[in-house]
Amino acid sequence: MRVKLSDIIDAMDIQMDESLSYVDKETGEVLNFMHEELVAAEDDEPLDDLPEWQRESIQKAIKIIYEDNASSLPTKWDIHEYRIMENFCYSIEDERISDSLFRAIRGRGAFRYFKDSIHRFGIQDDWYKYRYEAFKKIAIEWCEDSNIEYIDDTEKPLSADEC
Repeated sequence: MRVKLSDIIDAMDIQMDESLSYVDKETGEVLNFMHEELVAAEDDEPLDDLPEWQRESIQKAIKIIYEDNASSLPTKWDIHEYRIMENFCYSIEDERISDSLFRAIRGRGAFRYFKDSIHRFGIQDDWYKYRYEAFKKIAIEWCEDSNIEYIDDTEKPLSADEC
């Protein structure tokens, strides 16, 4: 089964500390689970008292855990968004803007200062395109390393107004 590259990129984009994402190798479906759902999937507790949506999610998690037919997507720690921001700073030809962006990503509050800076310089669309392409590259490398076939259904990345 082939998985849509856009689904992988979307899942990588919304990851949180409390969640993990997987690709079901049988269906090509990208699945996102909260840690509590994964813990519940490992427990032998009955699911009858849970809402339908949560039972379905836990049943999918059980399948992922016990049937060994899924691969976990890169986590936010594997993605290194800070490094992506740093590489974007290097890609800016205007030295004044590049230097300002480098100052923004140093120290506490780097992500917030970086976002403020790209908006101040009007280069937010450039950033979102750069970030999207970096995520796409990571997704393709992950698919190839995991022996997962993918469909490149990606289009041009969204502008900042569309994100």
